[in-house]
Amino acid sequence: MEIRLISQKDLGFVLEASHLFDGPAQLDATQRFLCEQGHHLLIAYEEGQPAGFVSGVEVTHPDKGTEMFLYELGVDEQFRRRGIGRALIERLKTIAQERGCYAMWVITGQNNAAALAAYESSGGATESGQVVVVWSLC
Repeated sequence: MEIRLISQKDLGFVLEASHLFDGPAQLDATQRFLCEQGHHLLIAYEEGQPAGFVSGVEVTHPDKGTEMFLYELGVDEQFRRRGIGRALIERLKTIAQERGCYAMWVITGQNNAAALAAYESSGGATESGQVVVVWSLC
């Protein structure tokens, strides 16, 4: 397995891995994401094929410092249960540490067993009592 940290010049890699996302990668959104300081996208490859990805966004607050928000993790179904998700999480954790983040966090559904297993296998701990509140702006 190879994991690539995607940069602004790697737009083609993102479009090639579009099947890993919830929907097709949008050109404008992809360019904006890759240009933003503190936005990170890693793609894992198996035998030259995009097998999984993780995205992270650094979030800074005046009284807390900077932490890494693990925005999304996805592994193609044919490549699951091979440690790809955990390897992607570990690489994002390393980036977070190198960038001075004091923590990393993620939100997932309580019924998403695959994601929970990947997060816990990489040292993540679940916290109960959290609620996600969403505002739809469209």
